[in-house]
Amino acid sequence: MTDFSAARDAMVESQIRTSDVTDLGILAAFRSTQRENFVPTARKALSYSDRHVETDEGRILLAPRDLAKMIHAADVQSTDVVLDLACGRGYSTAILAQLAETVVGLETTEAAVSRSTELLIEADISNAAVVQGDLKSGAAEHGPFNVIFVGAAISAVHEPWFKQMANGGRLVCITQNGPVGRVSVFTKSGDAIGERVVFDTSAPYLPGFEPKAEFVF
Repeated sequence: MTDFSAARDAMVESQIRTSDVTDLGILAAFRSTQRENFVPTARKALSYSDRHVETDEGRILLAPRDLAKMIHAADVQSTDVVLDLACGRGYSTAILAQLAETVVGLETTEAAVSRSTELLIEADISNAAVVQGDLKSGAAEHGPFNVIFVGAAISAVHEPWFKQMANGGRLVCITQNGPVGRVSVFTKSGDAIGERVVFDTSAPYLPGFEPKAEFVF
């Protein structure tokens, strides 16, 4: 039987700390959140591997190193309101909730909302809620957001997301149009959006966010 507690400690020490994520709050959140509870039973053995794990059709749990570095780049503050787009089973929501004031997870189906809500309750997360909606439209009624987090690859950022950012807000995502993508932090200052590239990685595309096919004649 897998010792998940030992595996969790090993994940933090060998995958996250060694990737220059040394923020004590982030490390504590990863150490205390039972990652194995947010993946299907058949894939629990992969919970703490250094790879992306598919949790449901079209949803993944980002590799610990990538997820931690993205959250670190987002610079989440204790007063922040965060939007977790395509939150899947809610693992990233649980991590973000331990750093922010409030987290809104967004999913597309009633079943996904119900499942992630139950898992967050089981994880004793009380400052996060998962709502149903269209991912490309965001969740304007719950914003503005200090941080918007996208935990899968997308070909481009959608304009409604920028409009839902608070002044000084950060949007963290993996933009990818080939085999290798890049994690960027988009920052809003007034009406201007700036971009800072943090690191290169690759991940499966979020369904509906793939690059448009190009036809060659």
